[in-house]
Order: sequence, then structure tokens, then C-alpha cells
Amino acid sequence: MAIIASNFKTNHTRKSTAAFIEEVNTFLKEKNITNEVLVFPTATSLDSFNTVSNLTVGAQNAYATQKGSFTGEIGTEQLDEFNIKTILIGHSERRHILGESQEEIAKKFNFYKELGYTIVYCIGEPLEVKEQGIEQTLEYIYEQFVGIDTNYENLILAYEPVWAIGTGVTATNDDIKAVHSAIKEKISKPLLYGGSVKVANVHEICSLDGVDGALIGTASWLVEDFKQIIENTKDL
Repeated sequence: MAIIASNFKTNHTRKSTAAFIEEVNTFLKEKNITNEVLVFPTATSLDSFNTVSNLTVGAQNAYATQKGSFTGEIGTEQLDEFNIKTILIGHSERRHILGESQEEIAKKFNFYKELGYTIVYCIGEPLEVKEQGIEQTLEYIYEQFVGIDTNYENLILAYEPVWAIGTGVTATNDDIKAVHSAIKEKISKPLLYGGSVKVANVHEICSLDGVDGALIGTASWLVEDFKQIIENTKDL
């Protein structure tokens, strides 16, 4: 069963998010699609959505706290209001643009693990590491597991090569298979691929050995495209 996830990043409003989720929900019901679908809206668009059991709304980010004095952050008090129990942790934009260290990421991971959240944990390498070859790539990726319990029961991994996110450059099938098979040998958890996944290539990517679904940015923000992506992977 494929897992298809949409990361809205800093896109959509409260109103357009509600319309998007309602439309995807109706689509899943009408088409009788059983694949797991995750949507990660902005924090301002979180709400109590009435969805089928295989459509889950999660948080893109939260602080490792229930509540407190952390300006600009949200904690479990805000997530609990909408019964949210799924979170994205370790996304490369949090690591590279917002400067989250592995130590901070591990702290956040362990906080939400203790609360039983489903954690979509992101890993991936920048271009200069990729160019050094597969061994260096894997070494870099494995450093992103420091402090992370890879046996955690509610863990989903997402491999997102940083050089392929939002660039239009997708990793080759061989690149994807090489990294996914190496990770799968060590960690037996669902492993999604992310990085310029779109309507045209999602079926091929999700059909590769070791790929259990996709974490999608840009190509998932238009609801028609996202529905087509779900349609294209429904038999996997």
C-alpha cells in the first residue's frame, strides 16, 4: 500500500486548505481508494477536518513542548485542539534554511515519540555530498539518524535529496534504488521518496523496489494534480 503525502510548506490559506482537504476526501470516498494519504498544511490552516480513516492531516512543524514561551512556535496544546497526532520532522528546509541541528531534531523526535505521534522523518544529502559518491552519501544520511529511534513503531521515513527538492531535478531511478535499498537493509520502516515528484513520474518512482510512497511539495499544491497523483498510485 503506497503512502502519498503532500507538504504544503508556506502555501495555501485556511480557506483553500479546507476546500483542498474536502475535495481530496470526497475523491478517496468516491474512488474507494485505500492508500494512505497525508496532508501537511500550514500551522494557521490546521483545523478539525472530517475525513475518511486513510486521510490524515498532520503538522509541518512544532516545538518540543506542550506550551510555553517560544515565540512563533506551536506545541501540543495547539495540536491537541485539532486532535493532530502526525508530524513532519527533519525536513531539509528546517535543517538547511532554518538551521535546526541534529541535536534539536533528535530532541523534537523523542518528545513526539513519547507522545505516540506518527513521525514522518526526513533525511537527504546536498549536491556536494551526492557528487562524492554513494558511500559518502550514505555516511551523511546515517548521521541524520543520530539520536533517532529507528525502531519506533509509528515511524515513516522520507528520503529527499536536497538537490532535487523544488528544483525540477529528480534523482535517477538508479540513485533512488541505491539509497533506498541501503536504508532498507538497516531500517525496516516505510520509506517515501521526495524531490520533484510529479504527476508524470510518481507511478514509476513509487513502483521502484524499496519505495513505499512519496512526499510531494510543489506538484501536490493544486488539488487536481494531487488527486491525479493519488489516482496514479492507487494500485501500488
